[in-house]
Parts: sequence; C-alpha cells; structure tokens
Amino acid sequence: MSAKRAYIVTGSASGVGAAVARALARSGAAVAINYSKSAQDAERVAAECRTLGGDAIAVRCDVSQDDDCRSLAAATLDQWGRIDGLVNNAGTTKFAPMRSLDLLAAEDFQRIYAVNVIGAFQMARACEQALRAARGAIVNVSSIASTMGLGSSMAYAASKGALNTLTICLARVFGPEVRVNALLPGFIETKWLKEGLGAQAYAEAQAAYRKQSTLQSTLSPEDVADSVLMLLNANNMTGQLLTLDAGKGAGIA
Repeated sequence: MSAKRAYIVTGSASGVGAAVARALARSGAAVAINYSKSAQDAERVAAECRTLGGDAIAVRCDVSQDDDCRSLAAATLDQWGRIDGLVNNAGTTKFAPMRSLDLLAAEDFQRIYAVNVIGAFQMARACEQALRAARGAIVNVSSIASTMGLGSSMAYAASKGALNTLTICLARVFGPEVRVNALLPGFIETKWLKEGLGAQAYAEAQAAYRKQSTLQSTLSPEDVADSVLMLLNANNMTGQLLTLDAGKGAGIA
C-alpha cells in the first residue's frame, strides 16, 4: 500500500516517541511504531494514529541490533514503499548521580551507547537509500545533558554528546538529499523519567527546573513532538543542534 509520506519513529510505544507518532498521524502521514518490549503499548499507539487520520504499523526492533534495524526499515518499505523521515528517539540510561562514579561500570556505558548512539547510526544506515530517494530527513532526539553535563547519569550525558557529533557527521555524508538535525530537549514530563528518579526526586527536579528556566516551565512530550516535526520539515536546515529547554541555558537562577 502506498502512502503520501511514511516515517519511522523509534521508541514510539510511549512518551515522546508516541507523541511524535500521533503528531505525524494528524498530518495524514503513515508511521512505523517501534517498540522493543511492549507490543500492547505499540499497538495502542498505532490504533490512535489510525484514528487521528494517519496509517500505522507496530514493529518490534531493538535498535542496538543491526539486523533488527534493517528489518524495521524493510517492514516500513514493504508496507508503504517509501521512507520520508526517521526519528531516532529510542534511548536508555542508568540513573546514577553525577558524583557517584562508582555506580557506573564499563558495561553501563556500552549498553547505553549501544542504544543511544550505535542504534541511531544503524537506523540511519538501514534507511539511507530510501531516505535519499525521498529526499527525506532524520531527527535525532538528543538532550541538553549533552552540552550541560547534567542528567540521569554521566554515561547518558556522554552518549548524547556522541549523538550530537554523529548528527553532524551524518548531515555531511547524507547531503544534499537528506537533512539530518538533532533536537536537545530539557526536562520532559514523562512516566519514564518519574519512574527512573522516583516520585519525590522527580517532583523536586521538576520544581527546580521550572525555577531555573527563563520561561519557568518544563516540557511536555507534545512540546518535543512539535519541534521534531518542525525539524522534519525544515527544508534548508541540516547539521544543526536545536535546544528546546524553556530557557534553562539562559536561566535566571
């Protein structure tokens, strides 16, 4: 079945990825909903996308595995015959305070890099030819942790810094046909973050972020989705790292 536009959003069974998928569906696009664990959640998001006016399929893929990445790209092409955009949103971390170096092992870095950096590279490679044919775009979902040295752990922040560099490399290599940019969000209100930090620490971090940001606010998944769609459609922008942080970087506190 052909589609007007078709996209892959990794890690889209919940949170930011699900918000991006729904936003694309509202524009009438087809979306491959990617999950690694919860098929039920992915199918729910796919059903929501169809209700919103788009088309969707749910595809299991662990982006740290190259064969899975190639299978996800193939499933999207089999379904719609094209790939117009790739949103590398899948990510993982280990919650470990920055000062607690002994809480991180080499294996933690390897696991986090495997998803956050290598996964994005493998997905870009798997989709390259289809994206070139469509003159499409890639958006890598990074984090302000990459430039501010904060976040859930040192391994996470470092992985997002590597993702920023990968973004610039891919932009040079994939041009002129494919645009590649990264979005660097600040504090996003998600179930994933609340569960990772714990309810009390989450509330404290949320309050502190709002106090320290110029707009005195945090981000919703929908805020992030709006900026992802802007980057997907920014026809003369590539190799850019766009910060979305409610003015945290220029904070008043």
